[in-house]
Amino acid sequence: MKMPQGYLAFVPSLLPPALKYDNDLVLALSRADAALSELSGLGRQLPNPHLLISPYVRREAVLSSRIEGTKASLSDLLLDELDAGVSRSGDDDVREVRCYVTALEYGLKRLSTLPLSLRLVREIHARLMKGVRGERAIPGEFRRSQNWIGPSGSTPAAASYVPPPPEHMDELLADWERFLHTRDRFPDLVQCAIMHEQFEAIHPFLDGNGRVGRLLITLFLVERGRLSQPLLYLSAYIEAHRQDYYDLLQRVRTHGDWTAWLLFFITGVLDISTEAAGQARRLIDLREQSRGRLRDKAKALVLLDELFVNPYMTVSKAERVLKVSNPTARQAVLLLERKGLLEEVSGRQWGRLYLAKPIMNVLEPPSKKT
Repeated sequence: MKMPQGYLAFVPSLLPPALKYDNDLVLALSRADAALSELSGLGRQLPNPHLLISPYVRREAVLSSRIEGTKASLSDLLLDELDAGVSRSGDDDVREVRCYVTALEYGLKRLSTLPLSLRLVREIHARLMKGVRGERAIPGEFRRSQNWIGPSGSTPAAASYVPPPPEHMDELLADWERFLHTRDRFPDLVQCAIMHEQFEAIHPFLDGNGRVGRLLITLFLVERGRLSQPLLYLSAYIEAHRQDYYDLLQRVRTHGDWTAWLLFFITGVLDISTEAAGQARRLIDLREQSRGRLRDKAKALVLLDELFVNPYMTVSKAERVLKVSNPTARQAVLLLERKGLLEEVSGRQWGRLYLAKPIMNVLEPPSKKT
């Protein structure tokens, strides 16, 4: 629509769109459904879901935040969390990634008491934006002014995309929520793809829309029972195909081309489900092999499980985890080092830092360093 100020803004049609299921889309949907079901089944077999899911959440936080321009790596985040989970970093990028972790973990827990809804979206946004650079964007509140997407310093007239004006927001968000609660009318992955696209089109917050939109994918699939554990995150796929992602979202708006967008989204689910299943199996196998090498060493076994939450370790952290004296903790750490499960990486004589490289190489293969 043409605004009085002279720029054009996009007002999306109400949901649902008219869809055409061609052969390519039907085949991709069948394969993605099978891969997602396999991943969900694997999640039910995890010996200790918390140990293996925590690193997934953190890798997703890094990748999703990177799409928005942050530079923090997975190692940066894990090192920041090493000291009893208390942030030691003054780095804005690390804080933003930590807020993403907080928002995602909150959303997953909140699903047990509140369905996926506009209220939950606001609650997630409030935690995502708390204390970070976008805090000026009114955390937890939908926008009441015009926003736009474009280079820094651009105006709506020169923007690549101008979302709907504020006066259209209430109707569009209410319609989006109604669609979100629709059951048994669309395949889950199709509904998830539409839900995500429409959220990005509405762009309801002044900042943080992309990160919230990607969070919603995982929350939707967990709520629908398609994921037994939060093991699927599309940020890696979106990051690898970033321009296609933006182009196809825009093509829905300019040409109503839902088929191309759905094919892209569903192919991403297939690729990431397959990759996540392989990664989870490698972590499970590595844990069992490592436990076999430690046999009856109870303290070392406790530390080993802690390394699957965060592969970095110090003697002081081992003290806290094991609730033992410094010498006893040191012996447990040195045993893991002798077994090849830990490697000293700081080169210091005091305050040494150790890394479980076998675990880190599964979480973050050398060819895919984040």
